[in-house]
Amino acid sequence: MSEHQENSRKTDDSTRVSPDNGGMIAVERAIAEIRAGRVAAIRSGRSYVLVLGVEALSMRLARQLEAVARRTPRLVLPAPRLRRLGFDRAKPGVIAAPRIDMERLAMLAMEQGARFDAPVANASKLDLAALELVHLALVHPSVLVVPVSANVLPQFDPLLAEANDVLAYRSKQSTELELISRAAVPLEDANNTEFVVFRGGEGMRDQVAIIVGEPDMSKPVTVRLHSACLTGDLFGSLKCDCGDQLRETVKFMSDNGGGILLYLDQEGRGNGLSNKIRAYRLQATGLDTYDADEVIGFDRDQRLFDFAAGMLHQLGVKAVRIMTNNPTKIAALKSAGLDVAAEQRIEGRLNDFNVRYLSAKRERAGHLLSVDENGDAEAANDGRTGPD
Repeated sequence: MSEHQENSRKTDDSTRVSPDNGGMIAVERAIAEIRAGRVAAIRSGRSYVLVLGVEALSMRLARQLEAVARRTPRLVLPAPRLRRLGFDRAKPGVIAAPRIDMERLAMLAMEQGARFDAPVANASKLDLAALELVHLALVHPSVLVVPVSANVLPQFDPLLAEANDVLAYRSKQSTELELISRAAVPLEDANNTEFVVFRGGEGMRDQVAIIVGEPDMSKPVTVRLHSACLTGDLFGSLKCDCGDQLRETVKFMSDNGGGILLYLDQEGRGNGLSNKIRAYRLQATGLDTYDADEVIGFDRDQRLFDFAAGMLHQLGVKAVRIMTNNPTKIAALKSAGLDVAAEQRIEGRLNDFNVRYLSAKRERAGHLLSVDENGDAEAANDGRTGPD
């Protein structure tokens, strides 16, 4: 028996669970299993299902899951993906999969231009919990759900989570933040800078508050909420101007009395890096950023910002001057009880690669940008804007 198994207690049905009465720890472990491409289990009352992200499905697993299914397995898809399949739906739905056909499921879940004309049923609590689990794991937002009897669970030795705990996890974790460490880290444009690391927010990922200079906490503090962008922040991708915004924010704060930049682990508007790159590939076929996300199965923005307000509260901030182009961020800080005393746009360089992306953000998501409606870089005011 593995160390992981030895450290887990057994329920009456001999399924591994966490040591906290099947609560948040069980969900965190189930997330890790899904992210690793393994089967997890979810329970609601006396009903049990095995769940697996479609991207991790193999022929071997398909045959094993078919063999133990108590009732017809099903593919659970989010509403945006179902709309792309031709259904007018505002909520997730399920497609029966009496035979777990890998190619068919992958086509329904992932292929651009796929259509489907068979019935789509409403999602149950177990289905919604399974879909939430793959969302939390930042894998492709499609999941195979296999109803099973409790006595077959030991064959898969899955982590077991309660459906209610999975569905409550995101909102519960958003309020649980712990300050882990802090230290001075001089930057190129801001020598007097401190990094403060929190753990929590969305899952147990690390979130960073970068305190530039010595802002006066008794007055409105200049603040920016910046979602991590590996391609833009680190590699200087021309598809966005996140890197420009990041560095210009730090320089502005250093030159203007200090401030706090929250660097949030929310890659790809909360979709995760792998899904962001999937969306980039779809954008290369002519889709805009939101249509590309919808093909994959995402709504316009998966991010939460209430935990960012929690970070600011812990640092003693009561009022902010927010640097953003995104009205959602402004509203989130206000709803969390912070006084938004002023708003300031943060601009980056416009180029031929990001102009269509930025125009879509302005036209479809209400971002406060100066990019020309027709995607004309030269016509956009002074040629600078920001995606936020």
